[in-house]
Formats: sequence, C-alpha cells, structure tokens
Amino acid sequence: MEQAIVYLVPAMGIIGLIVMAIKSAWVVKQDPGDANMVELAGHIAKGAMAFLKAEWKILFYFVVIAGIILAWSGTLVPNSSWIIAVSFVIGAVLSAFAGYLGMNIATKANVRTTQAAKTSLKKALDVSFTGGSVMGIGVAGLAVLGMGSLFIVFYNMFVVSTGGDVNGAAMATALEVLAGFSLGAESIALFARVGGGIYTKAADVGADLVGKVEAGIPEDDVRNPATIADNVGDNVGDVAGMGADLFGSYVATILASMVLGREIVSNDNFGGIAPVLLPLVIAGMGLLFSIISTFFVKISKDTDSVQGALNKGNWISILLTVSASYFLIDYMLPAGELVLSRGGSIAFTKMGVFGAVVIGLIVGALMSAITEYYTSMGKRPVNSIIKQSSTGHATNIIGGLSLGMESTVAPILVLAAGIYGSFLSAGLYGVAIAAAGMMATTAMQLAIDAFGPIADNAGGIAEMSGLPKEVRERTDILDAVGNTTAATGKGFAIASAALTALALFAAYVGMAGIDSIDIYKADVLSGLFVGAMIPFIFSSLAIAAVGRAAMDMVNEVRRQFREIPGIMEYKAKPEYEKCVEISTKASLREMVAPGAIALLSPIIVGFAFGPEVLGGMLAGITVSGVLMGIFQNNAGGAWDNAKKSFEKGVMINGKMEYKGSDAHKASVTGDTVGDPFKDTSGPSMNILIKLTSIVALIIAPHISEGDGHGHVQIKAEDIKVTQEITHEDGKEIEKIVTVTINK
Repeated sequence: MEQAIVYLVPAMGIIGLIVMAIKSAWVVKQDPGDANMVELAGHIAKGAMAFLKAEWKILFYFVVIAGIILAWSGTLVPNSSWIIAVSFVIGAVLSAFAGYLGMNIATKANVRTTQAAKTSLKKALDVSFTGGSVMGIGVAGLAVLGMGSLFIVFYNMFVVSTGGDVNGAAMATALEVLAGFSLGAESIALFARVGGGIYTKAADVGADLVGKVEAGIPEDDVRNPATIADNVGDNVGDVAGMGADLFGSYVATILASMVLGREIVSNDNFGGIAPVLLPLVIAGMGLLFSIISTFFVKISKDTDSVQGALNKGNWISILLTVSASYFLIDYMLPAGELVLSRGGSIAFTKMGVFGAVVIGLIVGALMSAITEYYTSMGKRPVNSIIKQSSTGHATNIIGGLSLGMESTVAPILVLAAGIYGSFLSAGLYGVAIAAAGMMATTAMQLAIDAFGPIADNAGGIAEMSGLPKEVRERTDILDAVGNTTAATGKGFAIASAALTALALFAAYVGMAGIDSIDIYKADVLSGLFVGAMIPFIFSSLAIAAVGRAAMDMVNEVRRQFREIPGIMEYKAKPEYEKCVEISTKASLREMVAPGAIALLSPIIVGFAFGPEVLGGMLAGITVSGVLMGIFQNNAGGAWDNAKKSFEKGVMINGKMEYKGSDAHKASVTGDTVGDPFKDTSGPSMNILIKLTSIVALIIAPHISEGDGHGHVQIKAEDIKVTQEITHEDGKEIEKIVTVTINK
C-alpha cells in the first residue's frame, strides 16, 4: 500500500497534463478570425517568444553557474549531496516550461476569444477560461509530477537503499536534496516575474502616457507604436511570469510541509512517512478536483455574472478538497497523538491536521474575497478613488495610496488568525499543512487568474482590428473581471507565502541547529531591521526600472508620431518592433539587481553573522514583504478598475463623467502609477519571501551550530554534573544525579 500511494502522486500529475493537452487542442481548434486578426496575434506571439528566448539565454548561464556551486557545496557537509544540483536544474527547467505553457496557449486563445466575442459573451468566456485552465492545470500537473517523481527517487536513493531512519539523517538528506528543486523553481520564478513585470509595465505606461493622454487615441489603437509591446507584455508578465510564480509557490509549500513532516514519529501503514507524503497527496488530489471544477465555470446568457461563474468554480474546488481531505487524513495518519518535537512540542491528532487544512482553505478564500472587495468595480473602495479623481491627479494618487494602506488591515488579521489557529490545531506542521491546503486548488486559482490577460489581449486585438463596438464591450466585461481576479490571485499568493515562509522558517531553525530567534540580542535585532528593509529596496529597484524603461518607450513613441508621417491618418504603419525591442532589452537588463538581492542577501548574512542573525533577517523580510505585497497589489488593482469605470460612465457629484474627461485623465495617471505596483514589485513580494527562506534552508547545514538535523552539539565545558545522596542509619538509600547542560 505504501508503494501504491507513493506512485499515485506522479500519476495524478500525468492525468493533469493529459487533460491540459485535451483542453489545449480544443482551444486551438476554435476560429482565429480574419487574416488581419491572425496577423496582429502573430505579432504578439512572435514578440512574446522573442522575449522568452532572450530571457532563457541569460537564465541558462545563471542555472549552470548556480548548479556548479550547488554541486560543489553539496559535497562539503554530510547531510547533502552533489545531486542537489541535478534537482535544482530540473526545478529551473520545469519552472521555465510552466511559464512557456501558459504563454503559448495565451497567445493562441487571445485572438480566438476576440472571434468568439463576435458571437456572445458566453462563447468568449468559454474560450478565454479554457485557455486559462490549460495554464492552471499544466502548472499544477508539472509541479505534482516533478515533486512526486523526485521524492520517489531520492527516498529510495538516500533512505531505502541505506536502511536509513525515516525520521533521521537519511530522510533529512533526501529532503535537503529535494529542496534544490524548489530553489530552481523559485529562482526562475523571480526573474520571470520581475523581468516580465518590467517588460509589460514599460510598454503599458508608454502606450498610456503618449497614446491616451497626449494623442487622445484609445488604449489599444493600431496607430500606437507601443500597443503590440503592451499586448506582448500581458503574456510575458501576467501569464508566463505568473505561471512560473505559482509553480514555485506550489513547490515551496509542499516542500515546507514535507520537511516538518519528517520530524513527526508516525506509527502508520506507510513505513512512517505518512506526514511527509500527505502534502504531496493533498496537492495531487486538489489538482484532480480543480479539473472537475473547471467544467462548472459557465454562463447561459450575456447578462449573467462572469465573476459569479468564476466564483462558483472556485468554491466547488475548495469544497471538494475539504471533503476529500477528511477521508484522506483519516486514512493516512495513525490514531492517537502525534508530536512535532519543535515549536512548543504541541501534541495533536489527525483531526487536528484536518482542522489545519480547513483553516488554510478558509484563509485563502477570505483573502481572495477581501481582495475582490478592495479592487472590484462598483464597490466602496474603487468608487472612492473615482470620486477623488474629480478634483485632479493628486487627489486620485492620495486616494489610491490610502486605500492600499487600509487594505492591509483585514488580510493581516485573517492571516494572523489563520497562523495561530493552524498552530493550535497541529503545531508548526499545522501551519505548513494549512498552506498546503490553501495551495491545493492552485490549478483553479491560476485558471481564474490567467483568463484575465487573455481577455485583455482579446480586447486589444478587437480595438486594433476595428471590430464592432459590441465585441469590445464583451471583451471589456471579461477584462474588468480579469483585473479583479488578477488581484485576488495575488492576494492568494501572498497569503500562501506568509504561511509557507513560517513553515520554511521552522524547517530552517531545525536544520541550522538553533532553538529560537532571540530579538533581545543586538545582532539579531539588527538582522530583523535589515530584513524589513529588503522588500523596500527590492520594490524601489523594480519600480525605478519600470520608470526608466517607460521613459525610453515614451521617447520612442513620440519619435514615431513625429517622424513617421501618416500614422494618425492610418496611412503608415508604426514600427512596432522598435518598442518590443526597448521593452525586451530594458527588462532583461533591469531584472538582475532585484534578483541578486533576493539570492545573495541570505547567503551574505548567514555566513557573515551566523544562523540566528539570518533567522532575524528572514522574519523581517516575511513581515515587511507581506505588508508591501498586499498594499501594492490592492492599490494597483483599485486604480486600474477606477480608470476602467469611466469607460461605461460614472456619476460624480450628480454629473456623468466619461472617457476623455478631466476626471478620467486623473484616473489614467493613477492607473499608470499603480501599474508597476500591481504587476511588477507587488506580486514579486511572495517570491522574495519564499526564495530567501529556501536559500536559507539550503545553506543551513553549512552554517549550522549543530549537526544539521536540529540536534545541538554539546561541548564538555557546557556540562555540569551534580549528585545528591540521601543516608538513613548511616546507609546510602538514594542517589540523585543531575546533569545540567549550559547550551
């Protein structure tokens, strides 16, 4: 039975990839429209692929160099191996492939969604959401297949073949090597997310500032030289970047739960590895339920709520996962008490573990709901920005910033309650398994998220092709919902990052041979402050990069309007490739510095100041990064939908305001400021949090104060032995020996 359930995990991943292929084939069979639409879509696909190839070329050198360093370092400590480099390379390759899968289908689904929108909103939703589900199912399928297969290999290599203890050094080595897979995935995710985010926002800002504000032409007008680069950016940032991002998040969450599960002694029917296997099986099961739930995302007529259809699919996947988790946990975990030896040594039962899974799913649902409230059109937060746009650009900015700050309150309270509740349910393992439960429905979450950029591209193609007004109206409905789902997806990702980071933090403490992080110590408190600063400098670099690239884009668009006669009269075609080239070069150049900060800061602090100071830094990065991520994602999403509200008309102080009004121009400025918030620096926070924790976990054996497995090394001078002898009638009747360890 043990062998059967171990091999069931990669089998579920294979099923996911088969379903992905079937859905992808269905999308490709749909009508792509007329020759002009196909040509425009071809420009977008060509630009997106050119960016990915250029990015992969740079990342190839990074992966090779990092792999060599990991292989060498793996031979320096007893509880690692040079094979960690192989694991790292596989994780990096699958992460890049996950991004490619999403981008490939998105560049095919966009034009087909445009063509479907000629018929009905229902048909357009079917095509765009199926395209999104290809990405979601593909990413989750690759993660489950990769993690499940590598665990089988490493478990047999380091534990079974050596007769090692499943709770001891042998399993710790297997999981340390498996951590290389997560490091590879998160490293590529960071560069893909930051690079793609810089690309898309440089093009978007340039297109908006010169096209909409200066030239007074629509956002996706074919006359705008930056419009192709803008649509390419939707794919490389919001699709390929998001695909690699959630692939890395998925893997990191599973890994954290497995590392903590090793420290639970379990008298189960699976050779004692049930707590390690459980998060893998939950992930595979969540993938299957997400596939089932995609078939419920339907509307019957154009007046039905698209958001309601997406929410229905999401809730079905959550409820199915909760129901099945009860029986799965009851089947896999033994009766009686389980204990994770660290973090307060809380004893818990298998129903406590189920309670933690439920808490994780509730936290994920609440985080999505809160984010939806703060970023949806028609709700109080977005309406407040609309109202403040009537008094100018400055008040719009003030309104968006204050709203973003306010939006951190409810999510943090939910997150704090979720952390504490899951800890009470099953200790630190409960916190990790809560994150695994939350991420179990990643395939559905990513499908909902990815359909937005597809709809956005579809609207752009409709505008550039000069299609009838009703076509653009239908794609705009999907696009507006897509803005909200993108924001909720980012809220979901940052919540999972917080839970996963705490679990990785706990795993790091054990591997580093320390018992606690004492902020009463000056050096540890200093590390805490340095860690809290890192998300700020990371965001600064990312936003400044967008600003510099956008300046280049603005100058290029102005040059073309000035030097190419006939563009505004549709007599000459803009040089789209020039703008694509500017975004590509800028994004690849500017992604290096933020990536270096994330990868090198834990290494420098860990080796220079020791594991406890590094622990303080990780705590600072986690708390600061979560707040920064929520603030930037929600402010940017609210600014975007405030701008989009003017397209249908809004009532401000008893007067209807539309596109082109002064209030609308102020909202465009707010959206321009919010673009790098929500699409570059904000969504990168969750990767930053997890990547620094994974790097710390991998270097932990090298900086450990103990033997690298949570066991502290004791020196002779730390031991004091005393004895107390009791006599009666001159005879020794009792001797009490006390051993005191000063450690």
